[in-house]
Amino acid sequence: MKPFAVKILSAASLMMAAGSVMATDMPELAQKSSCTSCHAIDKKLVGPAWMDIARKYKGDAGAEAKLIAKVAKGGGGAWGAMPMPPNSPRVSDADIKTLVRFILGLAK
Repeated sequence: MKPFAVKILSAASLMMAAGSVMATDMPELAQKSSCTSCHAIDKKLVGPAWMDIARKYKGDAGAEAKLIAKVAKGGGGAWGAMPMPPNSPRVSDADIKTLVRFILGLAK
């Protein structure tokens, strides 16, 4: 029974380490892309908290495509009067997709 418990703890440690890598990589990408000027993970700044965005779109099959378009092209009205500026082409499409997937993953 002991080896089984060790395997479970090892697997849990690996998952936590993988999550830590993702968590530390994503803020770097967000900072590089200037997302953190207006957004934080857990609190509203100029724009909504990423956790609030994740909760709003949880279970929405079209959320990823909607948010990629919103981040790329900008827009307003969904979270208040302050519009989100367009981020494409300054931020690559691949980076926008990565950031949106990270944000939506916060609701899991």
